[in-house]
Amino acid sequence: MTQRKGEKPTISIQEHMAIDVCPGPIQPIKQISDYFPRYPRGLPPAAPQQAGNVGPLRPALSTSTRACAGASASLQAVRRDEEPDVEGYDSDDSTTLGTLEFSLQYDQENNALHCTINRAKGLKPMDHNGLSDPYVKLHLLPGASKANKLRTKTLHNTLNPVWSETLTYYGITDEDMVRKTLRISVCDEDKFRHNEFIGETRIPLKKLKPNQVKNFNNCLEKQLPVNKTEDKSLEERGRIMISLKYNTQKSCLVVGIIRCAHLAAMDANGFSDPYVKTYLKPDENKKSKHKTAVKKKTLNPEFNEEFCYDIKYADLTKKTLEITVWDYDIGKSNDFIGGVSLGINANGERLKHWFDCLKNKDKKIERWHTLTNELPGSLNE
Repeated sequence: MTQRKGEKPTISIQEHMAIDVCPGPIQPIKQISDYFPRYPRGLPPAAPQQAGNVGPLRPALSTSTRACAGASASLQAVRRDEEPDVEGYDSDDSTTLGTLEFSLQYDQENNALHCTINRAKGLKPMDHNGLSDPYVKLHLLPGASKANKLRTKTLHNTLNPVWSETLTYYGITDEDMVRKTLRISVCDEDKFRHNEFIGETRIPLKKLKPNQVKNFNNCLEKQLPVNKTEDKSLEERGRIMISLKYNTQKSCLVVGIIRCAHLAAMDANGFSDPYVKTYLKPDENKKSKHKTAVKKKTLNPEFNEEFCYDIKYADLTKKTLEITVWDYDIGKSNDFIGGVSLGINANGERLKHWFDCLKNKDKKIERWHTLTNELPGSLNE
């Protein structure tokens, strides 16, 4: 191809596409953090790099792969800059689920545990609008069930709810305070799907001193697994207050059924229609059965009824008092809610209550007892 003097050289399209126009390796854009590096706590700083020595991340390569290699190195550098700082950010969920402020008090005289739920701060958003509809529910472990669940009202569209609500467990004994743990869970209520768990905290009740208010401000944690090895036959179904007195003048044992609390709901409406039956075993003549009146639509019935068993004082050491709570149903079999047995073969508070009755004649001894789903012997006959 000839070229005249003074003319600019012409390049065909084929020659143009064959020219290597790769600009070379792409160098990363320097960030301001490069000039003021931060080092994780406890790690010695590395020797600073001179600004003038900052060069390409990789040596120059021929062909078009040089640009790809440089771009990859640049992307890695940007990702390193986006990683959380070890000192300035805690990746533990306790910083993202929120905190809960509450107080606990064990009223030893009235066998009550008062739980005041004050407020939560910085809860994790669970809804599409970036907020939540939080409520708090309580369980006693071991033996958690619907019978011992308490819950607060639901507050809508907030991550910093203020409840200022007191929930009370009745029938809490000194034995419960030694072996029980209170689980406090914060959940998000949803109308059209299952409620969502946000976080929880657990307090061993043995940390509380009788009749003293203890304040807590705890970080919420992930849901902890419940011990599956726990004997399911001891599932709690509520509490019952019983009084015992041996009347020496009439030579009889007076059994008082005072009240129940936190009974398991057996009906579809979320309540039960409870009544109580008592037996003094062994019962050769099958005449020891007594029954209270039925209380409609309640989980916390008050009975205040007494039954007398004519028996010699010396024979009480051979007897067992079996008490069962039932849900009354029309047109079908009544549902068993829970039961408890008192006597020389019992243990814990049940045995102590029986012995206290034997030691203190003509004195009424009142105690709370836990109902379980165990079937006493009277039900198996």
